[in-house]
Amino acid sequence: MENLMFLQRINIALSRGAVTSQLRDIDETNPISWEFSVFSQNGEDGIIDYLTRKIINPNYYFIEVGASEGLENNTSWLALGRKYEGVMYEGNLEAVSRLREYILPLALGVEAYPLFVNLENTEEIISCSLYKNPDVVSLDIDGNDYYIVRKMLESGLRPKIFVVEYNSAYGPEQRMTIVYHKDFVWDYSSYENYLYFGVSISAWRKLFEEHGYKFVTVERRGVNAFFVDPACFETCFLDNIKGLHFAENFYQLQKYRVTWEEQFQLMKNRMFVIIN
Repeated sequence: MENLMFLQRINIALSRGAVTSQLRDIDETNPISWEFSVFSQNGEDGIIDYLTRKIINPNYYFIEVGASEGLENNTSWLALGRKYEGVMYEGNLEAVSRLREYILPLALGVEAYPLFVNLENTEEIISCSLYKNPDVVSLDIDGNDYYIVRKMLESGLRPKIFVVEYNSAYGPEQRMTIVYHKDFVWDYSSYENYLYFGVSISAWRKLFEEHGYKFVTVERRGVNAFFVDPACFETCFLDNIKGLHFAENFYQLQKYRVTWEEQFQLMKNRMFVIIN
């Protein structure tokens, strides 16, 4: 029964994606018009799909860190719909088991490994990749994201497209992230602690710009940000993009019923690291 239900959810997701992708009125300069959702929680699938089709020399390979069970992530569409190869990492053992049982048989060339990612094992991800320049790296671990991405970039991993989550409760200007703890787990059970995770969009922009990446956009629900290696795309395409620079996280806005300024007040006394 579980097997049938899981396969039904996959079919529903693929059907939804097939319909919504065709309904888009695409404007090459407006990333919001690229959005659609197959397995992604928001419009990430559409933005990733559009950007990967613009890569000059693709290798059709991805890495996703924080892949969950494969039904709500940023690379299952690439694996199932676009026949990409790649590797998925997930810290929850049950989720990895479901990934291997239900997603991988339909996605030849994709591997899945259990790994709770921290700075001590980030090199394992890099060394296991078939490419140092995969088409896509997506990271969503709801915690030490900044430190992991910085280590990846400093260690020579250079994906053509890098997708990361940001925490809109920090606002559009503050450059900040949480204090690193290798065992950090997002506390979504507490009303106040729920907001204490991740990175501000401004901190992400500074880090990626220091490594030669170009900011593209955030998606309209204010969860993910997209960066690209400009050497892998036509300059005229990138120069004409008019991306969205900041958006409130829809789910946090819905949960708290106040904007990011008041959300930040709920956790302002926590320990943060300011990115200079």
